[in-house]
Amino acid sequence: MDDLLAHSSNRRGNRHRLTDHLRGTESLAYRFGSAFGAADLAGYLGLVHDVGKGYCSWQNGLLRAESEGGRVGPDHKSAGTHLAAKVLPFQFAGIVEGHHGGLRNNADLKNLLKELRSDLPAHVSEAITRVAALVPQIERTSEVPLPSWATPTAPHAEIDLLIRMAYSAVVDADFLDTRAHFSSRAPRVRDDADMEALAQLFEIRRKAALAQRLPSPVDTIREDIYQQAMQAADGERGIYRLHIPTGGGKTFAGAGFALCHARRHGMRRVIVAVPFISITQQNADVYRDMLDPATGLPNVLEHHSSANPERGWARLAAENWDAPFVITTTVQLFESLFAHTPARMRKLHRLAGAVIVLDEVQSLPDRLLVPILSVLRTLTERFGATVLLSSATQPEFWATNTLKGLPERTVIDAPAQLFKSLRRVRYEWRNNVTLTDIATEAAQHSRMLMVVNSTKDANAVHRHLGDDAYHLSTRMTAGHRRDTINEIRTRLKQDESAQVQVVSTSLIEAGVDLDFPTVYRAWALPESIQQAAGRCNRDGHLEYGTTIVFHPTDGAQPHDRPYQLALSEARHRFGKNMADPDNLEALAEYYAARYSAQAGSHTTDTAGGLGEPIEKLRTQLHFPAVAENFQMINDRTVSVVVLGDQLDSQTRAQAQAAIDLLRSGQPTGPETLRTLQPHTANIPSKEADTALANRHATTITDDLLQWTGAYHHRRGIEPPFSAQAH
Repeated sequence: MDDLLAHSSNRRGNRHRLTDHLRGTESLAYRFGSAFGAADLAGYLGLVHDVGKGYCSWQNGLLRAESEGGRVGPDHKSAGTHLAAKVLPFQFAGIVEGHHGGLRNNADLKNLLKELRSDLPAHVSEAITRVAALVPQIERTSEVPLPSWATPTAPHAEIDLLIRMAYSAVVDADFLDTRAHFSSRAPRVRDDADMEALAQLFEIRRKAALAQRLPSPVDTIREDIYQQAMQAADGERGIYRLHIPTGGGKTFAGAGFALCHARRHGMRRVIVAVPFISITQQNADVYRDMLDPATGLPNVLEHHSSANPERGWARLAAENWDAPFVITTTVQLFESLFAHTPARMRKLHRLAGAVIVLDEVQSLPDRLLVPILSVLRTLTERFGATVLLSSATQPEFWATNTLKGLPERTVIDAPAQLFKSLRRVRYEWRNNVTLTDIATEAAQHSRMLMVVNSTKDANAVHRHLGDDAYHLSTRMTAGHRRDTINEIRTRLKQDESAQVQVVSTSLIEAGVDLDFPTVYRAWALPESIQQAAGRCNRDGHLEYGTTIVFHPTDGAQPHDRPYQLALSEARHRFGKNMADPDNLEALAEYYAARYSAQAGSHTTDTAGGLGEPIEKLRTQLHFPAVAENFQMINDRTVSVVVLGDQLDSQTRAQAQAAIDLLRSGQPTGPETLRTLQPHTANIPSKEADTALANRHATTITDDLLQWTGAYHHRRGIEPPFSAQAH
């Protein structure tokens, strides 16, 4: 009799039969795995993942937990792990073993399997026997086929990614089948997007949007760039470079390339990753206007820490990127790729057969380049993806060993000529000035943007300019920054006589669509200077704007070794009587020298500064250690929630309810933190400790505080320094 159960009763009072759950998970995992040639692998692992639930004690525990509450109790992973190890290389058995807790260290997994083989526990044998009587396919007599390239001699880093992708397929299938039981609805999967229709819709709406814009002197060049992107989209799958100056229409060109390339090759989705949430939100609004239907399910999914999808499609799709067009952050993308737990990794199988657009790719950290480039290469060579590297300051990734031998595909034929045609800025250089000197000079311009290297410097300059000027930094809450950017943009466009003076940290440089006649930039890496210059005369209404690069004697600079090495290479090439930051030859030499100064002798060199130690851990299949070491954000800051006077009573009440829920210690979902994200700022960890001691902040959780101190209406949380500090 088929009376084995997988899950307790749903809202209709129906229990989930184990045979139904195993076959349902198998079917979905097989479907997901087929996208990267691993249908049999993913399907079989899905079939055996919960075989251990056939054990009598587990079945009794489920019935007891259903009536009395509490945990079911006995282990249910070992049976499926044992079955998988009999017909697959042992590393793949770890997918079953870790389908709840996460992928293990390869050495620990080997020891576990050795113990199972030498003395198979009685409950494991019992579970296999009972389930095999109902699902005989769990006991295979032949090995499970792997993708043809996954031979014993395949590079271990490629096997690492295959395990991750198969794991993603299995755990997502498990989640979906389980949710279907408890919701009494069949799983919804949207992996059959009509890219032909999406590409056509994008083109129609793009033309309509352009027709509504005010004419710009650079419109003809932008259209030529877009048409080149459309032609390049017919090329083969691989890694492409989209190298165009700021203001060249990169958002439209990148999305148009991705959609047309997906249509050309029958690919499943487009995934756009950008470095900053502010750009994510800005671009997501554009893509929704271009691609979402008037009725029915949206095509565009926005997924990052600030997005707060409502219940229903958006909330469910955000967990596994089940949408035709996804926009996320590079942090979300890469920390998921190098994670080891199911919640973070469910979405990974969606990368197979996808066009992945990496916007502002110059922001990828040097210390992680080797594993990032390695995994991107494998995605294109083994998993049917295409990667588009988009930036005005293209790094020379092919100067690293990781991309050696890979075709370097370009979207724009002659970027140097394009930069010359779109040159809208002249650079001036100021050496040995103080922040007060430069602020006094900048104050003479009615429309001016100044970008500095630290929140403390931004605060000091803003104090000099006065409260009529705008301020942007991470000491302001995300919502405050967003509202300030929108106000700046409105004043720039609607009132030509209005004074608009802005001081900002580097957060304004990438992707924020603002246009000033004069930009000041504190000395920094050339890519940062060029990005700041992209806010200068952006639409070409002047013959030339002016970007002034200044060396403040009292200004901040990051002290970490990779930055200082890069800065040293920059000093040899850029400045007065040397190259400007948009000199492509000088930039290429700078990037190559910068990477050479940090690189190890090979990709697994533990002394390398481009992430070689992490790549070595990948080749050892040490999944927890990879996740621990791969951290995109490596700063020592603490997030603080600010419920200031600017919030209306309803918003304040919702945010306070979320704070109270977190403080209670009750289980919460990600939507709780998303509710607080618009009201969250960041301060240095040492400053947070002082604030707690002085009762300017209180604890919400171990890594989240509530700010109770002063909050400036322009500058946000003030740094602890006097007006005489500069």
